[in-house]
Amino acid sequence: MADQGDQRGGLKYKRLLLKLSGEALMGKGQYGFDMGVALRLAGDVAEANRAGCTISVVVGGGNIFRGLAGAARGMDRATADYMGMLATVMNALAFQNALEQVGARAHVLSAIPMPTVCESYVRAKALHHLEQGRVVIFAAGTGNPFFTTDTTAALRAVEMGCDAVAKATQVDGIYSADPKKHADAIRYERLSYAEVLARDLKVMDGAAIALARDNHLPVIVFSIDEPGNLLKVIRGSARATVVSD
Repeated sequence: MADQGDQRGGLKYKRLLLKLSGEALMGKGQYGFDMGVALRLAGDVAEANRAGCTISVVVGGGNIFRGLAGAARGMDRATADYMGMLATVMNALAFQNALEQVGARAHVLSAIPMPTVCESYVRAKALHHLEQGRVVIFAAGTGNPFFTTDTTAALRAVEMGCDAVAKATQVDGIYSADPKKHADAIRYERLSYAEVLARDLKVMDGAAIALARDNHLPVIVFSIDEPGNLLKVIRGSARATVVSD
C-alpha cells in the first residue's frame, strides 16, 4: 500500500465511485453482456486502481431487466424493481470476473443478502476492502424498490467517503439535448446541482443529484467509450462535465 500511496500524489480524485450502466456492458448488442467490452472497461478500472485511486463501482441492470420497463408493461413496480436489482447482481459478478482476468482484486457486495453468491453489503466491510486496495462492486441497488442505481451510486459514494462520483456515458459530458440527435446541442463544462435540477437535464435522477448536493459530492460525467479515459478523470484532465457547488 505504501507504493500506491506514493502514486496518489498526482491524482485530483483519490477515492472515486464509478457508475456504469448495464447498457455499457452489452456493447453493440441488444441484450446481455459483452465480455470483450467488459474486459476493456475492467482494464480501465484496474489501470486507475494501479495509479493509486481507490475505486468502487455501481453497475446498473438495464442490459438484462429494467424495473421501470417492467412496471410500464403492467408488472407491480416493487416486484419489477427487485427483478432489476437481481440483474445488477448478475452484472456485478460478471464485471468482478472481468476485473480478476485483468489482474485486479475485486469483491461484490450485495444489498440483498445472498451468501452463496457474494458478500452482503456492510459498510465497514466495504471500507476494509477499499483500504486493502481492492475494487468493490456494489450490487442490488440500495436493496429497496423505487430507488435507481444512480441514487445508489450517490449513496455509496457518500458512505465510502469518495471525492466524487464518475458517471460513465457514451458522450463527453452533459448537453442541453442529445448531441447524437441535435447537432446544435450545447455542451456544459461545469454546472451546479441546482442548474441540473432546474433544467431537468436527466444525467442522473433528481434524488441522486439532491443527495450529491446535500453532501457536496461532485458528479463527473464523462465518456467511457474512449479507452483510458477513467485515468484522465482521476487526474482531472478528462473532457467532462463537472456538477458541483
